[in-house]
Formats: sequence, structure tokens, C-alpha cells
Amino acid sequence: EIMDAQTIGLRDNLIVLGKHSGRNAFRTRLQELGYDLSDRELNKAFLRFKELADKKKEISDRDLEAIVNDETQQVAEHFKLELVQVSCGSNARHTATVTIFTPNGEELMDAAIGTGPVDAIYKAINRVVDIPNDLIEYSVQSVTAGIDAIGEVTIRLRHNQHIYSGHAANTDIVVASAHAYIHALNRLYSAIQVSELLPPQRVAVPAGTGV
Repeated sequence: EIMDAQTIGLRDNLIVLGKHSGRNAFRTRLQELGYDLSDRELNKAFLRFKELADKKKEISDRDLEAIVNDETQQVAEHFKLELVQVSCGSNARHTATVTIFTPNGEELMDAAIGTGPVDAIYKAINRVVDIPNDLIEYSVQSVTAGIDAIGEVTIRLRHNQHIYSGHAANTDIVVASAHAYIHALNRLYSAIQVSELLPPQRVAVPAGTGV
């Protein structure tokens, strides 16, 4: 009988890998968990694992599952989020600055003010992407326990009566929120490419010139 670690009093199923572990050991552990990834998927997941290992002392199987699920749900990366910065506080304006690579390879930067950090990020992203949509669902779920837990963000957008979902996981919920939104927008962009002509992109401020 296979038992969960918590059933027998352990805190979690901990992987005995760290930031110095190699790619082969990482692949072996994923195979033990039932994941058989392509070389491309493995490379992307391994990079995410290394990033997480720099932030957490212990990497659990649930952490690995979140990484793999996040990477294998990726769509064509028409828009790539290069940077997101947020400024917020109890008595301050919530502002966000984003840098995004567009489908034509141009690097654009823009900023926006919102009612909260996530709202500011989404407004800034929309100023660059410039595809009309309505955010109809936003949810956050903790994958692991502790202050350094991975959080999963799932969102749903509506455009012309069609729904597009986005998903991302990160120890920083704000960063996960940004990537989940980009994920959904890339799905939307792919659908628009098939069904209609894209609207002309708004010219934003090139990265490095200030906002």
C-alpha cells in the first residue's frame, strides 16, 4: 500500500535534491513520480527547479509536481514577460512596471496604477498587449505549506464570448499572477491569429528609456 508521508507523521514527501543536484538526478526523481518529459520540457522544468532551490531549503514532491504541471501547460510564447516590478503599501499608490517581448521581437516597457498590485500589473500588461478582454476569474491556491510555499494562480479571460485560461506557479504570488495572465493572453493571441486579423499594437516606451 502506498501511503502519503503525512499519514505516518512526516511533514511531506521531501526530495533529496538541492541546488547542486544534476539534471540526471532530477530526471530520475521525476520518473519515480510518474513524469516522462521530453528533453525540452525537462530542460525548462530543471531551470525552474534550480530557481526554486535557490529560494527554498527543502524541495518537496508537491513542489516538483507544481513545476512540471506549470511547464507542461505552456502555450506558444507570443508575448514573453521579461520583468515585473511592483511598488505598493498601505498608504501608497499601487504601481507596476512590466517589460514584455512582443511577437515581432520588440522589447516594450510600460507602467500603470491599480487598486492593488495585481490590478496594476494587469493594467500595465494590457497597455502593451492591447487585446480587449475581461478578467472573469482569479484564484490563488497554496501548493505547499510554509512561508516559502509555492502558490498557484489560475485566471480566466473572456474575449468575444470565448474563455481563455491561464496558469502559473511561483513562490511569489505577484509574479505568478503576472505569468498566469500572460499565459492566458498567449492562448487568446493564438486564437485571434487563427480567426481574425490582429489589431495594430500600441507603441509603448522602449525598455531602458524610462516611463
